[in-house]
Amino acid sequence: MIQVLEIGLIALLLFFLQQTIYKRLWNRNLTASFSFLSTSIFEGEQGSLQEVIENRKRLPLSMLKVKFQTSRNLIFDASKGSRTTDRYYRNDVFHVGGGEKITRTVTFTGGRRGYYQVDKLELVASDLFLTTEMVETLPVNKFLYVYPRPFDSREFRLSLQQLNGDILTKRHLLEDPFEYRGIREYQPYDDVRSINWKATAKTDELKVTQKNFTSLPSIRIFFNVEDRGVLKKEECVEACFQIAAGLSKFFLNQGVRVSCYGNGVDIFTGEPVAIEASTGKGQLWQIYRTLARVDTAKETADFTGCFGKKLLEQSDSTITCIIAPNQYPDFVELIEAFQNGGGDYLWFYPTAERSDPKIPQSLKEHIRILHI
Repeated sequence: MIQVLEIGLIALLLFFLQQTIYKRLWNRNLTASFSFLSTSIFEGEQGSLQEVIENRKRLPLSMLKVKFQTSRNLIFDASKGSRTTDRYYRNDVFHVGGGEKITRTVTFTGGRRGYYQVDKLELVASDLFLTTEMVETLPVNKFLYVYPRPFDSREFRLSLQQLNGDILTKRHLLEDPFEYRGIREYQPYDDVRSINWKATAKTDELKVTQKNFTSLPSIRIFFNVEDRGVLKKEECVEACFQIAAGLSKFFLNQGVRVSCYGNGVDIFTGEPVAIEASTGKGQLWQIYRTLARVDTAKETADFTGCFGKKLLEQSDSTITCIIAPNQYPDFVELIEAFQNGGGDYLWFYPTAERSDPKIPQSLKEHIRILHI
C-alpha cells in the first residue's frame, strides 16, 4: 500500500514537474512563420501559403496549434478544425519533436478580387498529457492581392476590335512620317504599309518600322460602381472591375497610353481611383493593384463631383470608355452633356439579366451591353 502511494506521489510530482517545465520552456527557441508563396494572383487562380515551424531545443511539443484568420473570399479545402463564418479561421495541428523543422504548404483559390492581410499567428501548445494550454500571439504582416480577372466575352472582343480600329485611325493621323523610333516584330493589328521589307529580309521575320507621334493616342477608362438599389448588383459591380482590367490589358499590351478613374474607394488612400495616363507593364500592374484595393463595402464617391469636369475634357488623341451597371439620372445627364459636346465614347454596361435593360434612346448607339 505504501509503495502504491509512493508511486502515485512520484507520478504526481513528475506530472507537475513536466507541467512546470512546459509552461516555462515551451516557446523557447521556437519559431513559426507564415508567408504567401506569391503575393498576387487573379480571381479563380490557385495560390499557396507556407507555414514553417522550427523547434530548436530538445523539448518536444506533443501538440502545437497554429491559428490564423483571413477573408472568406480565399477558398481553402475543407480542413479539420477550420471554419468559415464572416471570416475564415484556420487551425493547423503539428507534432514537433526536439530539434525538428516542419514546413507545410496549403493551397487555396482566389475567390474574389481584393487585398487580403494576415496580421497575426496564434500558437497554442500543450504539455505531454494535453492538460494545460499555453498561448502566444506572433505579429506578422503578410498580404495578398487578388486581381480582377480581365473580362472576356464575344461581345467584349467585338467592342475591342472597334476601339482598336479607332486607335489605329488616330495613330495614323498622329504619326510623324519624318521621325522614326525603331523596328519591332509585326503584330496582327499593324498596317501592312508599315512593314519594313529590308529588315524582314535580313531576319526572315516580318518587321515594322515604328514612327514617332506628334501626340500619343490614349484610352481613358471611367467606371461608376455606385449601387443605390435595394437589390444590390454585386456581380455587375465586380464585372466593372473585370472590364476595366480587360481594357487596360488589351491596350497597354499594344503600347497605348491608358488612364483609369472611378468612384470606388481605395482602402489605402481612402480616395476614389485616379491613375493618370501612362504606358507599359508597370502601368498595367498599378491598375490591377489599385482595382484590387477598392472596397465596395465602403460608400462610393459622387462620380459627377469627382470626375465630371475631367470627363468633359476631350482631345483628338483620346478615346473614352465608360463602365457602369446602372443608369442613374445624374450620371446619364453627365454622359449626355459629354456626348452633346462632341465627345466620342463607348459605355460598357454589364448585366446579369437575361433581357437587355432599357436604355435612353439618345445613348443607345454608344452602349455595349455585356451579359455576365
